[in-house]
Amino acid sequence: MAKALVVRDSDGNTVVALPPFTISDAKVIDRWYATFLYDIKALQRLIPLPEPAIAMAGFIALKLTFGVFPCFVALLLSLFLSIVAFNFSLCSGDPNVVCIERERQALLTFKKDLKDPSNRLSSWDGDEDCCTWRGVGCNNITGHVVQLHLDNPISNSTLYDLLTGEDEAFNARSKLSGDVINPSLLELKHLNYLDLSFNDFGGIPIPDFFGSLRGLRYLNLTEARFGGRIPYQLGNLSSLRYLSLRRDYYDLYADDLGWISHLSSLEYLDMSYVDLRKAVDWLQVVNMLPSLAELHLSYCRLPNISPSLGYVNFTSLVVLDLSENFRNYTIPNWLFNLSTSLLHLDLRENSLRGQIPNAIGNFKSLQFLDLSGNRHMEGRIPSSLWNLCNLRELYMSEINFRGEIGFVGNLSGCFGKNLESLDLSLTQLTGHINWIGRLKSLKHLALDVNSLYGPIPSSIKNMASLEDLSLSYNKLNGTLPQSLWQLSHLKVLLINSNLLGGIITETHFAKLSKLNQLDMSSNSFEFKVNSSWIPPFQLVYIGMGSCILGPRFPSWIRTQRSIYYLDFSKARISDTVPTWFWNLASRIFILNLSDNQIQGNISNIMLKSETVDLSSNCFKGRLPRLSPNVKVLRLSKNLISGPLSPLLCEKMDEQKNLEILDLSENLFSGELPQCWMYLQSLTLLNLGSNNLSGKIPSSMGSLISLSSLHLRNNSFSGDLPLSLQNCSLAFIDLGENKLSGNIPSWMGEKTTYLLVLRLRSNEFSGNIPPQICHCTSLLVLDLAQNSLSGAIPQCLDNISMMASTQIFEDDPFDVIYNYGSYEENLILLTKGTELEYKQNLKFVRSIDLSGNNLSGIIPSEIFSLSALNILNLSRNHLEGKIPEKIGVMTSLESLDLSRNNISGEIPQNMSILTFLSHLDLSYNNFSGRIPLSTQLQGFSELSYIGNPKLCGAPLLTNCTRNEVFGGATSVGDNEEVSEMTWFYLGMGSGCVVGFWGIYGVLLFKKTWRFVIVVVNKCKHHRFHQDLWGVPDPNDKGLSRKHIIEGTKVSIKRLHVDYVAHIIEGTKVSIKRLHVDYVAIAWILRLRSRR
Repeated sequence: MAKALVVRDSDGNTVVALPPFTISDAKVIDRWYATFLYDIKALQRLIPLPEPAIAMAGFIALKLTFGVFPCFVALLLSLFLSIVAFNFSLCSGDPNVVCIERERQALLTFKKDLKDPSNRLSSWDGDEDCCTWRGVGCNNITGHVVQLHLDNPISNSTLYDLLTGEDEAFNARSKLSGDVINPSLLELKHLNYLDLSFNDFGGIPIPDFFGSLRGLRYLNLTEARFGGRIPYQLGNLSSLRYLSLRRDYYDLYADDLGWISHLSSLEYLDMSYVDLRKAVDWLQVVNMLPSLAELHLSYCRLPNISPSLGYVNFTSLVVLDLSENFRNYTIPNWLFNLSTSLLHLDLRENSLRGQIPNAIGNFKSLQFLDLSGNRHMEGRIPSSLWNLCNLRELYMSEINFRGEIGFVGNLSGCFGKNLESLDLSLTQLTGHINWIGRLKSLKHLALDVNSLYGPIPSSIKNMASLEDLSLSYNKLNGTLPQSLWQLSHLKVLLINSNLLGGIITETHFAKLSKLNQLDMSSNSFEFKVNSSWIPPFQLVYIGMGSCILGPRFPSWIRTQRSIYYLDFSKARISDTVPTWFWNLASRIFILNLSDNQIQGNISNIMLKSETVDLSSNCFKGRLPRLSPNVKVLRLSKNLISGPLSPLLCEKMDEQKNLEILDLSENLFSGELPQCWMYLQSLTLLNLGSNNLSGKIPSSMGSLISLSSLHLRNNSFSGDLPLSLQNCSLAFIDLGENKLSGNIPSWMGEKTTYLLVLRLRSNEFSGNIPPQICHCTSLLVLDLAQNSLSGAIPQCLDNISMMASTQIFEDDPFDVIYNYGSYEENLILLTKGTELEYKQNLKFVRSIDLSGNNLSGIIPSEIFSLSALNILNLSRNHLEGKIPEKIGVMTSLESLDLSRNNISGEIPQNMSILTFLSHLDLSYNNFSGRIPLSTQLQGFSELSYIGNPKLCGAPLLTNCTRNEVFGGATSVGDNEEVSEMTWFYLGMGSGCVVGFWGIYGVLLFKKTWRFVIVVVNKCKHHRFHQDLWGVPDPNDKGLSRKHIIEGTKVSIKRLHVDYVAHIIEGTKVSIKRLHVDYVAIAWILRLRSRR
């Protein structure tokens, strides 16, 4: 949601002006603004209060400015009258009245223990009247100090400052700090107002003596970075009306909240982010506060939420925030007892379950409702919700509503008239959005990440006040309506990742002068703007990936002075980067120009962006210089050359923050330098496919955060350095190099969380270390094409992830960074072909030990890995048999055991490996008949050749009785006679049963009757195409594996078990087959396809 914060003093001068934010990026900041408004001290600090009349005028101006917020008139007016009753002199008073000397000395003593880097307290001088000091308020009659406004001032930030952190840097410089709060404040006997918010006291405890400042009515320690236990002495402040202990960093906790029950006058309580997990009585305590109007307990880890409450005492409650606390609860019944008073209800991120109750419609006065992030809630939106005619802000994202969104078409007139913010993103809703034009007061609309379809309606013109529109990640199609470009208040337009398209010109943007965020990426837009176009807007966020912007580099971007995010990826730009762009880029934090054909020499530029992606272009020259701010640098697939040392070894005054470095597929050469210790933050390194050589430097071991290392396809040599065990490696790809020596045992001892180990095509020797079995999370083990010897470790069944089809909740191969992600990639030999895996890598389970000198039997344990997809043990010296338990490998897709010395029969249960699509058992010592099944006979004879004792289809070698039954009967005509005897016996009964079984049914089944007509029309091989849907074997487009060449089929040689196979793969004349049997086979096959 987005709101502008504008506060003016009584003269109309702007005191605070902050720009709008989107719902997705600034909801936290937005809620902070709301809390800030409820705080009455904002009136005192931002609006002069010399007399009640001016104060009330300022209050009215504030109220009018913030029409978008809930109007808690009763609360604000009560607090206002309570404060103005104290005639203090922050701005005016009797000039003859000066502060009390004792109190002046107390303030000076208090100041001595404070650190004040920005000299905010410079006016606190010993020779002046303390009532004139900054932040000090005195009673203008008695001179007593009654107020201390020592909160850190809020910077007047722009959206760019907030996104880049410039505002936080400013605020940090002005924070007060200290190791102790001096108890000299106890001398301020008349102090009723103390504000230390947004400072930094480094985790020191809240002083117990605060509980002795009994005159306090207002105590604000919001985000002042106190820590430890909250002192129960605060319960002595019986006059307290406002208490905020909201934390932001250090652990602040309370074991119980009994002391709060003594604060009978309390009207405002904020303990958000305070650890209250042990405060089991929290609800009973706050229920004892009859005057409580606002309660903020966000993310307090509250232990429970009672479904019922005998007597609800806090009926004055106007604002209730219980967000980010509970797990697996329903909305409690007692909450509905507050339906007459509650204006603001925040229950987001609570994992509430069940449906939204219809009783939600009883909150007739409700202006703000947030149920977002309750992912276990489901069902439909209750119709009673649309009767909340005072509702202005409604947030229900990340709830499993599902289904059509058409119910919104039943909106009552009063609901659509007042609603200003609506968020239904990530709710799995489908349908059109024609209804949005009814919400005429809407300023902020978020429907992103759903399955909405159809065009954006032209009725959007009715939403003349619209400021934020987010429709990203849907299935919306068509062109953008002309009425969209008439929304002159629009500041945020996010329509990326849809099916939208059309030509966009400069005239479309003529009225969008307030636009500051635009994302149209991942659609089919084509921009046709004049090279001299000067846009009317100043964009901070620009997303135009996959839009056609080229071939020339967009020159209008030069006019944008405050860009934070720029995405011109896949934009068909084939131009040289203009020199002025690199000056502009120095202020861009996220820069993405990837997947174009952009040219230019980048040797002499300085990259300062936090994220830089220039991959898949035509950049050349040497590596550019980097600012310490750069965290992600992606330069893969370019023409950059030279050594890496200038980039890696340049010493800087500040520590380098580089986390992701991808320089793969370039022209880098030489050896890696020994200066990796300067990149302590590095987590991912990809130098694959270059011309690098030499040894892997031992200084890489200083990269203790390194989790992914890609050095494939270079010329690295020598042993792996022992120091690499110090890294946090989960992904290792060192394939296609010249590395030698033994595979180190630390790969299993120190890298137990390893997911991928790829060392193929190197010169490693020795045994496979059994420590590999400790890597229970391993998904890919590729040690192929080395010189490894010895036996395969018997403990491979310890790799539990290869026996599990567990789906990762978060993709371990998708490295997320600010506004982007890095997708790991891996090249695997699968089904005889090298394939690159990216998005589907998390589903792969693979072992490849091929092309080594391994010997001994294949351990049976390896066949217990039921989730394994790929197993390649070919070209070794393995012996023994394939165990029967291979049948449990139900996920196996590719099996290659070729060119070994494996013997025995092929296990019958291999026929149940239904996912098996690549099989190579060639050149072994297998014997006996190939098991009969559609699965195993579906492979070509090349899968079985080189096994002299193997027989049966698809091989041309027929099996003898001995090979079929394992007996000693001699091979000859007897076998043929026996085979034909069984064939004709089966055929005899088949003639009778088959004829009447089929033709009888055909009398009643018209679809089957159609089949037999086709049978009668079949001639020769045409039955392939007419009945089976299989092309004619004479068709050149058919693979050779479907044809058994040179085979003559006669009825006397035809075994009943082979009928289906021979029909599919051989040219057969219809007159040679027994019609009733063949008809059964064809009809059943066709019926199953239906």
